Amino acid sequence: MAVFNMAGKIKCAVVGVGNCFAGLVQGIEYYRKHPEKKVAGIMHENMGGYTVYDIDFVAAFDVGENKIGKTLSEALYAYPNMVSWIPKNEMPKSNVIVKEGPTLDGVGIWVQNRVKPVKTGKSTGQLREEIIREIKDKGVQVIVSYLPVGSQKATEFWAQVAIDTRCGFVNNMPVFIASTPEWEKKFRDAGVPIVGDDIKSQVGATIVHRCLAKLCDDRGTIIEKTYQINVGGNTDFLNMKEQERLESKKISKTESVQSQLTHRLPDDKIYVGPSDFIPFLGNTKLMFMRIEGRMWADIPYNMEVRLEVDDKANSAGIVVDAVRACKLALDRKLGGAIIPASAYLMKHPPVQMRDSEARERLEEFIKGK
Repeated sequence: MAVFNMAGKIKCAVVGVGNCFAGLVQGIEYYRKHPEKKVAGIMHENMGGYTVYDIDFVAAFDVGENKIGKTLSEALYAYPNMVSWIPKNEMPKSNVIVKEGPTLDGVGIWVQNRVKPVKTGKSTGQLREEIIREIKDKGVQVIVSYLPVGSQKATEFWAQVAIDTRCGFVNNMPVFIASTPEWEKKFRDAGVPIVGDDIKSQVGATIVHRCLAKLCDDRGTIIEKTYQINVGGNTDFLNMKEQERLESKKISKTESVQSQLTHRLPDDKIYVGPSDFIPFLGNTKLMFMRIEGRMWADIPYNMEVRLEVDDKANSAGIVVDAVRACKLALDRKLGGAIIPASAYLMKHPPVQMRDSEARERLEEFIKGK
């Protein structure tokens, strides 16, 4: 049975009411409806006193004209969202109204026909004032960013909002905030915690690639070349057809794998990155990975892996842990990047670690050590 925290909820705001967020909220509701089930995909049911049921989204921001002004429970199912694990008529009604955020560079050219930014004529400054007022009025403690890949200016906007409102920040996207020293210092100086950057899936392409590369490295083989390619059919993959938006994503995924190797591979011997958009796949993500190397007496070996996962189920449990870790840091008045949580839960943390070490460090952090 679920254990509930009597100390109160974790009041959150979401930036980007898309597929990933829909999977997170519908997943929490799934477990509410099935209290007999063990919650899969999280480190602990109770993390420092907080459970998955303590995460409460009291504010929401988006740019889509078909989501702004709707209740959060309605916006979860609005196009182009594809997650429907809980039928819409069975989802509890929400009184949270989705408010407008600045578009900036958040909508790429490939998704403009799916995500149509609302046109209210408000300036970024006006929206900023309204956003800060909403965050303060709702008592938000943690801002969770689900901005699209390539949203550099938009992510920086929301990072500054988090600093100015003294809200913890969970940066799920591959725009480097926690891992950029100047930004990390801003959070540290303000006494505001951040967990980032770029979420690692529960059992996703990069975490599997990391583990197998480390296995080969630990067993003494010489890895000569490796690749990882990914395809999917949701808006995330459509957005990534715009190559200019992919630079930080490729860096994040590549460095996550490189960090597990004793000796870095030359840049022309490793490829890790999104590859294409296949519409009929929907939220299904396919990963194809190959490692080539040499064993004793220079005898060659190779391995290939095909991984098929639901792209949104794969991230939700990790976000639940990131939010709770961020709230623990707030409770303890810690500012700056939360290194253990970032290293274990994110692809591009300020400090890369082996996953076993990062998990151990995060366990110690949860215990208050």
